Amino acid sequence: MRDHLERTWSSAGLEASVDRMGNLLARVGGSGPRVLVQAHMDEVGYLVRHVTDDGFIFLDSAQGGRRDEPERRFVVGQSALVLGREGVVAHGVFVSPSGHVMTPSQLQKPTTLSDFFLDIGAESRQDVESAGIFIGSPVVSDSPFRVWGNRIVGKAIDDRVGLALIELLLEGLDRAQLTCDLWVGATVQEENLLHGARGMATAERFDAVLALDITLAGDVPVMDPTEVDSRLGAGPVVVHQDYYVAYDQALAWKVLDAGSSAGIPVQHGVYTNYATDGVAFLDAGSPAVAVGPPARYTHTANEMIDVRDVQNTAALLSAFVTSADIWSR
Repeated sequence: MRDHLERTWSSAGLEASVDRMGNLLARVGGSGPRVLVQAHMDEVGYLVRHVTDDGFIFLDSAQGGRRDEPERRFVVGQSALVLGREGVVAHGVFVSPSGHVMTPSQLQKPTTLSDFFLDIGAESRQDVESAGIFIGSPVVSDSPFRVWGNRIVGKAIDDRVGLALIELLLEGLDRAQLTCDLWVGATVQEENLLHGARGMATAERFDAVLALDITLAGDVPVMDPTEVDSRLGAGPVVVHQDYYVAYDQALAWKVLDAGSSAGIPVQHGVYTNYATDGVAFLDAGSPAVAVGPPARYTHTANEMIDVRDVQNTAALLSAFVTSADIWSR
């Protein structure tokens, strides 16, 4: 992903640097307050923790030790990719024994990381190892990118849509109109306690950070409508507060006002089970706010967003970094 971004940003005339953690940072141009528009490169997934003699692969979460908790990503039956040292080395499927062979007690038990596994068609542990798979190999979903009308469906939209938004911003931006010193960044390990952003935030200081990420949509059946107010197709969300932090309110309203002045629909968000890289920048002393298109089915193999929300988010970013009246706190 970083190699792709380096090529794309280079073609846009940017000279990107890679820090010791693997983060990517580049200056776009302009003068004035130092502003970072940032998204993360990693995706949710698993790590190989054990291979049986028969070639079945047991997994741990790549996001930390939750082995005894119910798994909420609905992965059983989904296709998977296994990464070796240099890239994809095997295709597989997340599986568990079918209901035809499970006992009643097994059927009633919540599925944890010890109740499902990965099958790559191997017949022995040697087959698995010969494929280039090792203990610690990353495993991610293998779901295609699809467009259904105004909806975009696929894996790792969290946070590849954020990276795509940076590309859209660069493509449509008239840099002569910038009212700030604009930078763009891409971080590692957001899904693993924000480590990449913490490294970048420690090394750099910004007057404003827009942490681009998916936000949340509550417009689905069985959801309590009082829990999540934002919905698909109603515009990007500016997040006021999440599980960890209250975002910088002066900055949030600058973004909201920029959208209002440009006639862009923008939603407000307050989320409980949610966090972004913006937390790390706030902790290090840089004002930050989380912004992004709302998404359904987050942290699954088939996340869903609306293309109109993506377009409006890109327009909002452009309006913010070129607005002349947003910098007085």
